Amino acid sequence: MKIAILDGNPNGANQALDRYLVELKDVLSDTGHDVTLLMLRDMDIEYCTGCFGCWVKTPGECVARDDSAVVCHQMINSDFVLWTSPIIMGFASALLKKMVDKTIPLVHPHFVMDQGEYHHRARYERYPLFGTLWEKRGDTDNRDIDIVNDIFSRTALNFKSRLALTRLTSDPVEEVADEINRL
Repeated sequence: MKIAILDGNPNGANQALDRYLVELKDVLSDTGHDVTLLMLRDMDIEYCTGCFGCWVKTPGECVARDDSAVVCHQMINSDFVLWTSPIIMGFASALLKKMVDKTIPLVHPHFVMDQGEYHHRARYERYPLFGTLWEKRGDTDNRDIDIVNDIFSRTALNFKSRLALTRLTSDPVEEVADEINRL
């Protein structure tokens, strides 16, 4: 399985999350997966300005020539995408949210009825499964995790996919890898 891990850790001093993700990548690679770990804080990713250029001027690609194109390419060519971040003030990091916003070129601007709701029309025939891996902070409670998972579940639905896994970095790496292996 081809896997993309998006590391939304904005703080390079937070080595615990980075070490966890490197270990997870290694375990998954050792079981035969093709794993790419994208450290978003080391990439040039501009904010989405809502200009609709990705739908009108350069369909399927952001008009801002930044590294979001690299991430989008990895995502759409993966079987599984793992969104990761510390929970900061009750939500995913602004870094991860900024990158998720920049994935809007992966769908069409037109809407269709999907499961009784309006969602973007698919641009591609196939989208990856998604998962989340959160690092809880001292002020993070279960309600925070439920809220952020609900929002990321809705994002996966907009990509004609689903949130297939939700884990915490307090879970052993081997358990997380085993669950990914069963997808």
